[in-house]
Amino acid sequence: MNLDLAFAPLIPLAALIALTLAGLAVAALCVFGRTRGAWLRAGAIACLLLALANPSFTREDREPLRSVLPVVVDRSGSQTLDGRKEQTDEVRRQLEVRLQGLPNTDIRWIEAGQDAQASDGTELFSALRDGVADVPPERLAGALFVTDGVVHDAPPDAKALGFSAPIHALITGRPDERDRRVALTLAPRFGIVGQSQRISFRVEETGKGLGRPVPVIVRRDGEEIERLDVNPGEIASVDAPIAHAGVNFVEIEAEDAGNEITTVNNRAVLPIDGVREKLRVLLVSGEPHAGERTWRNLLKADASVDLVHFTILRPPEKQDGTPINELSLIAFPTRELFAQKIDEFDLIIFDRYARQGILPIVYFDNIARYVRNGGAVLVAGGPDYSEPGSLYETPLAQVLPAEPMGGVVESPFRPELSAVGRKHPVTRGLPGSQTNPPSWAPWFRMVDSRLREGDAVMNGPDERPLLVLAREEKGRVALLLSDHAWLWARGFDGGGPHVDLLRRLSHWLMKEPDLEEEALRARAQGKSVTIERQTLKDDASPVQVTLPSGATRTVTLVQAEPGLWRGVLETPELGLHRAEDGAFTTLVNVGPANPRELSEAVSTEARMRGVAEGSGGSVRRVTPTPGALDVPRIVAVSEGARASGADWIGVRAAEASVVRGLGVLPIFSGLLGLLLLVGVFALTWAREGR
Repeated sequence: MNLDLAFAPLIPLAALIALTLAGLAVAALCVFGRTRGAWLRAGAIACLLLALANPSFTREDREPLRSVLPVVVDRSGSQTLDGRKEQTDEVRRQLEVRLQGLPNTDIRWIEAGQDAQASDGTELFSALRDGVADVPPERLAGALFVTDGVVHDAPPDAKALGFSAPIHALITGRPDERDRRVALTLAPRFGIVGQSQRISFRVEETGKGLGRPVPVIVRRDGEEIERLDVNPGEIASVDAPIAHAGVNFVEIEAEDAGNEITTVNNRAVLPIDGVREKLRVLLVSGEPHAGERTWRNLLKADASVDLVHFTILRPPEKQDGTPINELSLIAFPTRELFAQKIDEFDLIIFDRYARQGILPIVYFDNIARYVRNGGAVLVAGGPDYSEPGSLYETPLAQVLPAEPMGGVVESPFRPELSAVGRKHPVTRGLPGSQTNPPSWAPWFRMVDSRLREGDAVMNGPDERPLLVLAREEKGRVALLLSDHAWLWARGFDGGGPHVDLLRRLSHWLMKEPDLEEEALRARAQGKSVTIERQTLKDDASPVQVTLPSGATRTVTLVQAEPGLWRGVLETPELGLHRAEDGAFTTLVNVGPANPRELSEAVSTEARMRGVAEGSGGSVRRVTPTPGALDVPRIVAVSEGARASGADWIGVRAAEASVVRGLGVLPIFSGLLGLLLLVGVFALTWAREGR
């Protein structure tokens, strides 16, 4: 019970202060003027002022509140290593027994760190703040942590805690642990396809018996690219070639040191996004026609394409009297384009081009060789492809997949996807292709031809090949046997998906990975790995997935749409997964590429020492003893007392309380106040009346 004196003035405070000053002045004059009854007058004035101040005694009945002691148990990935999980479970069991005898204290257990690998490390102090967010700081008796010390959000000192109570950390693990890890020091995120990116790393070691040069293997997309020996602690560098657009996985793996607590961190994974420099396209337009600018407009609108466009409007043999000053001043650089710099282009397009004496025959042989070495050619032909002077009458015919039959079909027809075309990524799912016939505008002309090789993904009337795609050794060829695609671009009769079709076609020719007709892909979302198999075949083989630990899982794929098969794996592990179906192999990383949780897995006392000792607490290992763990006793200590000893740790007894009752006793109110005032004034009158 607390007893306090309180005031509740009956008049405004300013008036009370003024009266008090006036009363003090009158009393002083009486006392120093030696007036009869001066002290009684001063007492009467004081009693009157006290009555106006309305003093009262306040009594509070308080009930002490129970203390709250949070115990944070680390369940992160590093706590599963080297028997630490069993140590943690045993420490918790012993704490449950010992904390039962702690007086007037509620124990709050907080399991933390389960998602440490998927996040940015172990965050035990964030879990502590969340777990006691409803507890006033003065009620906290302290905090206990059961952890291996691999904590990534420990504050540097106790000032950041927000409460004043001892912090104690019980460290699991062994003091003689060995570990070897790879740490990246220079990790580029992007690289230019066809070039190399420099990666720097360091091999770090903890424990006895280490320090010798370490064999290291570097792989890209699972393929070994370099072996080297690295001195621990020194920075080493490798140049990794960026082979393709999209993610290139570079792995750097150090040899197992033997008797390590984990080998997961012996390997560092670096995903590098391969980006292409601007794709260089050469567009050669022949005979002028209504759709001449269709290809130009499409390619110029693509920011990733660097277009070089030539139009042959006037062959050399044409003599029509056109003044020289009206002719182009730029000669067609045939030798430079088709002999010297042909390999610099990613794609060459011939749009209604026929031999007009501009290109010597030997240059067409160069173009065929360019295709076989990995280049790409697209021929968008009209009647020119079946007439004398056709490109099929040049050495380029060696790589062209369809032979003209000498005629042109000139009647309305709607282009249709073939059975292969419904599976091929260039034409699969084109808007309007779902109906029969397709809901797009008709074309009116196509070249009659015979398929020699490749796949006809679109057909014309009587299933004549209309769009043919083919591979020629390392290169690719596409043949569009109609010059009426511009009708879709102009919106004739509702138009058609010309942008989707022509863009996919050009990017397939330039080897866009997403448009490969035979491919195995995998992507991760959370711990779900979605595996997709793109194929033109009628079925897809099961996929074998190798987890980071070396365990394997088999995923059966089901058809999601024509040409695309899909399966989902719920993986129990984080890290780099390898998927293969016998024909293709792909990699996918689940979670962070190099989980911070396991990058430094050796148990440590250092990270918790600053905040624990700054709060008056302690950090100690629960070193195994024969048959048990060395878990200290827990006792309650008062504010300011020592909070740890050789075999014990202390928690503070909270001083918080709650008011259960309140009593108020006014002094100058009612009969008591009246009697005091009357009595004082009566004494004053009696003294002066003598």
